[in-house]
Amino acid sequence: MSRNAPHISTTRQRWTGLAVLVLAVTVVALDATVLSLAIPSISETLRPSGTQLLWIGDSYSFVLAGLLVSMGALSDRIGRKKLLLSGATAFGAASLLAAYAPSPGWLILARALLGVAGATIMPSTLSLIRSLFPDDRERATAIGVWGAAATAGAALGPVVGGALLEHFWWGSVFLLNIPVLLLLLVFGAWLLPESRNPEPGRWDVLSVALSMTGVIGVVYAVKEGAAHGLARWDVPVTFVLGAAALTAFVRRQLWLETPLLDVRLFRDRRFTAPVTASLISLVGLSGVIFVVSQYLQLVRGYEPLQAGLAELPAFAGSVVGGLLTARAARRFGARKALTVSLLAMGLAAGTLGWFQQDTTYLLLAVSFLVTGTAEGVVYTLGADLVLSAAPADKAGAASAVSETAYELGTALGIALVGSVVGSIYANGLSVPAGASAETAARAGESLGSAVEAAHGLPAEVARPLLASAEDAFVHGMNSAGLVAGVLLVGAAGLAWRLLRGPSAPTAAEPVEVTEPQKVDA
Repeated sequence: MSRNAPHISTTRQRWTGLAVLVLAVTVVALDATVLSLAIPSISETLRPSGTQLLWIGDSYSFVLAGLLVSMGALSDRIGRKKLLLSGATAFGAASLLAAYAPSPGWLILARALLGVAGATIMPSTLSLIRSLFPDDRERATAIGVWGAAATAGAALGPVVGGALLEHFWWGSVFLLNIPVLLLLLVFGAWLLPESRNPEPGRWDVLSVALSMTGVIGVVYAVKEGAAHGLARWDVPVTFVLGAAALTAFVRRQLWLETPLLDVRLFRDRRFTAPVTASLISLVGLSGVIFVVSQYLQLVRGYEPLQAGLAELPAFAGSVVGGLLTARAARRFGARKALTVSLLAMGLAAGTLGWFQQDTTYLLLAVSFLVTGTAEGVVYTLGADLVLSAAPADKAGAASAVSETAYELGTALGIALVGSVVGSIYANGLSVPAGASAETAARAGESLGSAVEAAHGLPAEVARPLLASAEDAFVHGMNSAGLVAGVLLVGAAGLAWRLLRGPSAPTAAEPVEVTEPQKVDA
C-alpha cells in the first residue's frame, strides 16, 4: 500500500475521516474571527496603542502565512496526520497563553504562537482530503464541505464569542478552542489514516528561513508604510530585505532536487489564477470585516452578542456558498463561477463606501449576505483548483500555497485597510476645547481609545469628542469599502484572464529543465 495514498475501503470511513478534518479547520477559522468582537474589551483592559491593536489583530495571520509553505512541505515528509495532531496540541497550549495574557505584548506573542501551531494544521487538512478522496467528483464535494466548515468556524467565532463577552472577560474567547481540540486529538488519532510523500527528500532549513523572513519582512514594510509613511528608515529596509529573501527562496527552489515548494506549479494557470485571486480578494474582505466589527459595536452601539448576530448573514452565506461550489462549477464552469463570485464580492463590499451611522440594518445584512456567499465560492473553488492542478505527492505543499494566499491576504487586509482607516481617522478627528493634550493623544490612537478617554470627561467635552471620533471612523470605513471593492473587481478581471483557453502544462507533466544540474543543498 502506498503511504502517499492510503486505502480507505468504505464511503463511511472516508466521510468519517472528513468529519475529523472539519473539526481541525473549524478551530483555526474560529480563532481568526473570534477576536474581532473582543477588540473593544481588550482596548479597555490592556490599553494597547493603535499600532499594538493592529498587531494583536494580524500577528496570527502574519506568522501563519509565513510558515504555511514550510509546514505543508514538512507534512509531506513526516506525515500529515502526525503534524496535524502535534499542531493541535500546540494550538491548545498557545490558546491558554492568549487567554491569560497580562499585557498587549504578551497577547501579540501568544497570537504569533497560535499562528505557528495553525500553520501545522491547515495544510494537513486539505492534503489529507486529497488522500481520502481520489475520485475528482467526490473530492470536489469533500472540499466544499471543508470550505463550509472553515466559514462555519468563522461564523461561530463572533456569535459564541459575543455570548461569552456578555458574561466573561475577553480571554474567554480563546478558551473556546480547548474542547474542539480535545475532540480532534481523540478522534483524529483513531480515525485518520497517515499520509506522506514516499520519497520526500530532506526538509531544507535555509528555505524555511528565507520564506519566513521574506513574507514577514514584506508584510511588515507594507503595514508600517501604510500606517506611518515611507519616511521611516525601517520601512524601505525591511521591504528590501524581505524581497531579497523571497527572491533567494525562489532561486533556491529551482536548484534543489527536492524543493520545499515546487515553484514550477505556477506555470499552470489553473494553479496561479485561484492563488492570486484568493490573495487579492482576502486583502479586501478581511480588512472590511476587521473594521465593520468595530463599527457595529463602537458606532452603532451593539453589544458583543448583538454584533456577532448582525454579522451572521456574511458567515452563513459563506457556508452556503461553500456547499454550492461543486454544483456551480459543474454547471457554469470554474472560470465563470470564480469570476462572477469575485465581482459580486466587489460590488457588495463597495456598498460600505456609502454606509453611515444610521444606515438601516437591512442594507447591511444584504451586503453581508452577498459578500459571504460569494466568498464561500471563491475560497472553496480556489482550494479545489489548486489541489487538482498539483500532483498527489505535492499535495501538502500545494495546499499550503492555497492557505498561504488566504492567510497572507487576511494579514495584509487587516494591516493595509486597518492602517488606512487609522490614518483617515486620526486626520479627521477634531478634539474639542477643554480636553487635555494626553486625552487628545489617546483619542487619536483609535476609536476604542476615544470611547475610553471620553468616559472620564465632562459631558460637554465627551459628547463632541465621541461625535467627531465616530464621524472620522465612518469616513475611514467608507474609504475601506471602496478600496476593497476595487481590489475585488480587479481580482475578478485577473481570474477571467488567467483561466481563459487551454491550460498550461501541469506540474505533474514533464517540463524541460534548462538550469544547471540540481543539487540537494
